[in-house]
Amino acid sequence: MQNSKYQKQFILPPERCMDWAEKDMVKRAPVWCSVDLRDGNQALIEPMSLETKLEFFKLLLRVGFKEIEVGFPAASETEYAFLRALIEQNLIPDDVTIQVLTQAREHIIRRTFEAVKGAKNVIVHVYNSTSVAQREQVFKKSKEEVKQIAVDGAKLLKELTEQAGEQYRFEYSPESFTGTEPDYALEVVNAVLDVWQPTADRKAIINLPSTVENAMPHVYAQQIEYMHKHMKYRENVVLSLHPHNDRGTGVATAEFGLLAGADRVEGTLFGNGERTGNCDVVTLAMNMYSQGVDPGLNFSDMPDIADAYEQFTRLKVSPRQPYAGELVFAAFSGSHQDAIAKGMHWRAEHGGGVWNVPYLPIDPQDVGRIYDSDVIRINSQSGKGGVGYVLEQCYDIKLPSKMRESMSALAKHVSDTQHKELKPQELFKLFCDKFLSARSRFDLGEVHYKQEHGITAFVEIKDGNDSVTVTATGNGRLDAVSNALKQYFGVDYNLTGYEQHALASGSFAQAISYIAVEKDGKLYWGAGENSDIIRSSVYALISALNNYFESRGN
Repeated sequence: MQNSKYQKQFILPPERCMDWAEKDMVKRAPVWCSVDLRDGNQALIEPMSLETKLEFFKLLLRVGFKEIEVGFPAASETEYAFLRALIEQNLIPDDVTIQVLTQAREHIIRRTFEAVKGAKNVIVHVYNSTSVAQREQVFKKSKEEVKQIAVDGAKLLKELTEQAGEQYRFEYSPESFTGTEPDYALEVVNAVLDVWQPTADRKAIINLPSTVENAMPHVYAQQIEYMHKHMKYRENVVLSLHPHNDRGTGVATAEFGLLAGADRVEGTLFGNGERTGNCDVVTLAMNMYSQGVDPGLNFSDMPDIADAYEQFTRLKVSPRQPYAGELVFAAFSGSHQDAIAKGMHWRAEHGGGVWNVPYLPIDPQDVGRIYDSDVIRINSQSGKGGVGYVLEQCYDIKLPSKMRESMSALAKHVSDTQHKELKPQELFKLFCDKFLSARSRFDLGEVHYKQEHGITAFVEIKDGNDSVTVTATGNGRLDAVSNALKQYFGVDYNLTGYEQHALASGSFAQAISYIAVEKDGKLYWGAGENSDIIRSSVYALISALNNYFESRGN
């Protein structure tokens, strides 16, 4: 369908700016500035209270932000009171800079300076909109008039800072930068810089926001590169990005902008912001981390950060949110589970090294996730590899390959009929009930052995209310017991799949054995545990034979 209502709203630079396209990754972390308490807060249905903002501020400090935009103090009494509480209660660490936002309007700027009085490290962030649409429709002003608004605001910031005897740093944003002609945006920015005259020890910040994301990320990169190449005082300017997410590419926009020469990123945890949100700092930082770049932010306890964020904002972190969602490392698919399990075993056998486990872009433990409950998740789609991996990781149960098939079929059946995921403890209970404690048909009492031309076993069989001792001989203790059971029940079968291993320290016993009874081409598995290997093997045989009888309905 032809659509004449919409057309592109962006303007490319007047020259080719594609140096960024030759780079393959962001190789150093930017300066981070959290705008959760301002941009994020103003996007909430119910803005945060003063007390909540104070707790959120503390969270941002724990994550490691050194620049935090604390609000628009002239916008409301709550915003003003929050800033004053930070200052008067001495809650701002000496190595942290607070940032305050103000429009380029005199009374708002003056109110902002009243709010920051007494703070040690401050960035005063002034802005005015420069886009074609805003100039024509909102302000109805010419390019010169809009530029003069920016210059007058810059002058007042400098004047009030000098009057206060402070060394506040300055930031300027041509709001709606992506809808502004790049050469005109450059003209406005350079006019502001001419007022501030930034120096090496007091750099200015020029922030270039995609206030409304209106183009593919590579367009923003070209616009940033153009500014990077032609901005005055570039060596004394911190070039900052403030991407929004209207097209769903806020993170990609930020990454491309960093490749294009930017030094700094303003964003929010999990991307909260107006409309579809801001740049998601968690995703952007963890993308760097996954490529071996230290982002300078600490997300080692991602579940705690996500829980606090949800409490503060009353928003939900999606289960599929990159790096932070509850399910982002979870594998339900059998083939995925098998590949992950094999990858983890390969890694253990080869002593670690560079992370390259299938389906896991990073080690879940690096962000506070746990392999047994967060990675391999068991439901009706799961396979034998996943079931085996969970039992091994959680309970040191190393099932033989063929036994995994039986255990997997059981887990799938239960998950499918109950329409639910099986937690590790539920999976372990299934294993115990079906294979370790299977005694529905019979059990054994005392068993004694005598070595004489082979091994003779005296086996007490408890069959319902009856207790019978049967004597049989075999080439070993297990074989002798098996022959006694064959003799009593009148059934012939083969023992196969026998495996045993020691259990890890602190588990429920010292050793576990696995045995399959093969009858008519089918395998019936059992498991047994005891400090004595022979006893654990005998118990495994009892369970396997009980499962055979159960399958026949007797």
